[in-house]
Amino acid sequence: MTGVLADRSTWTVSENEWDPRQANYFETVFTVGNGRLGTRGSMEERHIGALPGTFLAGVYDAYDAPVTDLVNAPDWLTTEVSVGGHRLDHDSLRTVEHHRSLDLRTGVLHRDTVFVLPTGHRVRLQTLRFASMTDRDLCGLRIVVTLLDHDGSVTIGTGVDAHCRNLEGLPVYPDGTVFDHRRKWDKWARSTHLRATDHGFVGDIGYIECHTIDSAVDIAYAQRIDEDTPPSRRRLHQHHEYIGCEVDFDHVPAECSITVDKIIGVATSRDPHADGRPRNRAVTTVERVESFTAALTASEAAWSELWEASDCEVVGDDRAALALRFAIYHLLIAANPDDATVNIGAKSLSGEGYRGHVFWDTEIMMLPFFLLTQPRTARALLGYRFHTLPGARAVSAENGTTGARYPWESADTGLEECPQFTPDGKNRFYTRDEELHVTADVAYAIVRYAEVTGETGYLYGEGAQVLFETARFWVDRCTPGGDHVSLLTVMGPDEFHSHVDNNAFTNRMVRWHLEQAVKTYKEIVTLDPARQVELADTIGVTADEVRRWERTAQVLVAPVDPDAGVIEQFDGYFDLQVVPITEFDHNDMPRYPVGRDHFTCEDTSLLKQPDVVMLMFMMPDLYSLPTRRANYEFYEPRTVHKSSLSPSIHAIVGLQVGDPEKAERYFARSAYVDLDNNQGNTEEGMHIASAGGTWQIATHGFGGLLATGGQLRFAPALPSSWDRLRFTVQWRGRRVHADLGHTDAEFRLVGVGPPEIIRVWGQPVTLTDGDTVGVTATPSASG
Repeated sequence: MTGVLADRSTWTVSENEWDPRQANYFETVFTVGNGRLGTRGSMEERHIGALPGTFLAGVYDAYDAPVTDLVNAPDWLTTEVSVGGHRLDHDSLRTVEHHRSLDLRTGVLHRDTVFVLPTGHRVRLQTLRFASMTDRDLCGLRIVVTLLDHDGSVTIGTGVDAHCRNLEGLPVYPDGTVFDHRRKWDKWARSTHLRATDHGFVGDIGYIECHTIDSAVDIAYAQRIDEDTPPSRRRLHQHHEYIGCEVDFDHVPAECSITVDKIIGVATSRDPHADGRPRNRAVTTVERVESFTAALTASEAAWSELWEASDCEVVGDDRAALALRFAIYHLLIAANPDDATVNIGAKSLSGEGYRGHVFWDTEIMMLPFFLLTQPRTARALLGYRFHTLPGARAVSAENGTTGARYPWESADTGLEECPQFTPDGKNRFYTRDEELHVTADVAYAIVRYAEVTGETGYLYGEGAQVLFETARFWVDRCTPGGDHVSLLTVMGPDEFHSHVDNNAFTNRMVRWHLEQAVKTYKEIVTLDPARQVELADTIGVTADEVRRWERTAQVLVAPVDPDAGVIEQFDGYFDLQVVPITEFDHNDMPRYPVGRDHFTCEDTSLLKQPDVVMLMFMMPDLYSLPTRRANYEFYEPRTVHKSSLSPSIHAIVGLQVGDPEKAERYFARSAYVDLDNNQGNTEEGMHIASAGGTWQIATHGFGGLLATGGQLRFAPALPSSWDRLRFTVQWRGRRVHADLGHTDAEFRLVGVGPPEIIRVWGQPVTLTDGDTVGVTATPSASG
């Protein structure tokens, strides 16, 4: 792994030396968070070339920027430690030992560094930081300083710095220009989104308040400093963008440690169900913390519960085991079950990549993890789409259609946030205009949630409003032509090809979407007529309108089985120039053919990522195995995988159609995309969709899990290097624990209720609450 050493424990990611060239990478990898906020793993004292960041879910602003940014919020880590007047940092002093480790089990980042002073004496600086999973408004930092071989004085200053800016854009430089790691971020223009409005102290608790300039969100941080040894002096500092505390220890004996604990409270005016001034709430958060240790212990207990429900254990391959847990950790810190107005950006809360915007990644790549392990969080993520329904209506109206159309890139309002051009202005992005399938993807996620949880109340309420409003958009967007209707000038998941007609993925998803909207309406009429009246009053849906949805679905051009054969990705795709992929990089990732890039593949059959194969993945029960195999074998060699979403889909479909060798290669590409930094841009933030995809490869691919048709199915096909695969899924309010081997499996159902019938290797298996049932594969068994 690039820069990363995995301990023997499959729960720890470690950095074992200081390398400034790898520092930005580790800032992403070592992000701590709790779904309400994420803080990059920057050094507390910073270094030249640092890219720190704290991001609060849902806090966006468009001031001083061409499109809305996820705001780089006040920095709660800023710390300066001096010994005998010498500042401890990697740029000022020589480092003889450096070790950091992220404990995935507890969400705690540990640091241990030994500096050498100009006098030759050694000083150990240790820190521990966490974002509480018990109280999502709370963070903590512990600072420990030890003079290893001399007596001396120690000064520790730490505070909250609100002088934070977002990266705006890199000016255009000649092709091939590369900047040194120490200066590259200095070359970027910056956007200002915060204005400090107040600061001060309530006793020893400091506070600072800010205001997002355009979106008008008030943000408040509060800070309390606790010492284990009475300091010689204590000074409180404040100015318009900073509050802090500095403590002096004049006589520190050799081998004696000084510990300072920092408790941080965070509050904003957009927090759900929160009353009162954010400053008062932030101060109250700090006041109610008994001690750093007590807060950490409570958070670790919450993490234990999360892992009990979410762990995916690989036995026999420690590297794969670590990669899976690393993916799950970052998924867990990216989502907030307590806030149904926020979602997960493409880089989670770990960096500024894609400006924190939300894509279809959540519904297709990440939601399955939450749906099957943390259904309350899945419900909150879907709540974001209901919350932004007014914005989706506005996007549709802006494009001359009725109903609701979800934007390709979304922020806090649900309006379109995708930029029109590349930063250099040379190329136009048509995703914002043509990649319409996101609207059907949202509908897909809503129906999947209802199927897995059995919560028809949600489907008939908020879910139905979204399904019906978006169905209106599709009917309006379709173009009649003889005895059928088409979708013209669209872009499918493969973003190399714009302005295409009848993209197979989009059309089939839309047809399915309309069919589900009709089915849901008919169920409501029969099972919940009062809700039908409510929906008629709320959004004006009528039976005549629903019949129009049904007719449109029946005549929309879309690929159907049986005997579909190889499906043409869009009208005219088969006539495009075939350009073979012949070169691969050191991470086994395809290279663009000579002379080609993202914007010059329109006339070729090359794909950025799966399109028809994505349809096979999302709708496995609609296409026969021969059809899925034929399309996988045709499109897989044409795919360049220039999206981190791509490898996981090819792994899962490859396993379903009998290509385990390539599936294992694709698993490696997905699982190690950030641990190995195999796309070279992990410093910008996590590839969080790939994390969701990695979990899906393990469970849906190697575990053979399908949760469709009202039943759980398992068809394990483990890699040869894996001895066993163990995970838990939530199914209609109960847990099913799966322990899978190559030729045997065990299952346990937990939760009161009637027996549950699952299928394993094609065999029906009956589970009852609390009992463990073993299954052995037979030579004729199939999934």
